[in-house]
Amino acid sequence: MQQFVATALGGLTLGAVYAAFALALCLIWRSTRIVNFAQAPMAMLTTYIALTLVDSGQSYWLAFAAALLAGLLMGGIFERLIIRPVEGKPDLNSVILTLGLFIVLHSLAALIFGSRYRSFPAAFGVSGLDVGGMSIPITGFGVFTIIAVAVTMVLLTLLFKKTDIGLRMRASAFSPEVARLLGVRVGRMLTLGWALAALVGSLSGVLIAGGSLVHPGYMDSVVVFGFVAAVLGGLDSPTGSVVGGLILGLSLSFVSGYVAAELVPLTGLLILLAVLLVRPGGLFAHAAARRV
Repeated sequence: MQQFVATALGGLTLGAVYAAFALALCLIWRSTRIVNFAQAPMAMLTTYIALTLVDSGQSYWLAFAAALLAGLLMGGIFERLIIRPVEGKPDLNSVILTLGLFIVLHSLAALIFGSRYRSFPAAFGVSGLDVGGMSIPITGFGVFTIIAVAVTMVLLTLLFKKTDIGLRMRASAFSPEVARLLGVRVGRMLTLGWALAALVGSLSGVLIAGGSLVHPGYMDSVVVFGFVAAVLGGLDSPTGSVVGGLILGLSLSFVSGYVAAELVPLTGLLILLAVLLVRPGGLFAHAAARRV
């Protein structure tokens, strides 16, 4: 029983990590209708910015805020300088550019920060919680991660469903020509979508790094499982991204704990194949009329 509880709590924490990255993919998809494969190295770079500040003696929370701000600015700049020139052309062009960014940012991080493993601090303890004399196999930082992901999901849902800016971002993504006729500044909305997605991606990078080791490729496996989580829940749904991340995290945790850790990548692939075959739009897919 104790092993089951520990495995389940570990799966929830792992799922929250995947959900954080899936939320970034969901946000960029909802606001631009493309998948940004450069999201992982962008988050990695902002995490290194935070680590540099921490190593210089700054507080963790100042470094945390700096990482989020750096992600916000980076997303907006990349959209303006790299993605904007191919706007209106086939979406594949943008996807290829994000793959190119993936490679360039990896190399840039290795040149600037080096390739060695470095320890990243956690805002809270990384040992099990002690409640009423009972040890609970989940860390304080794990609880913080779950809460941060839940709050982000709620904020994104409110943004797209309850605000005028969210509606303009959706209109710009689905039908930019019509949106322009209605007076929407489509270019600004796309830049905002990239900026916010990069901010959420930066959050995921810091949460994933907390209490562990970072290096230029530490986000590479996360982008794979984060993409599976986003597809599982539905790329168009923040709630689906979180649910998909939790389901994936629990599934992989139980496979690792009760079967074999070597089967974790295969399990992720099988889950992705099953979703694409049975429900391609994901568990929280919207109506077919909204497809583009």
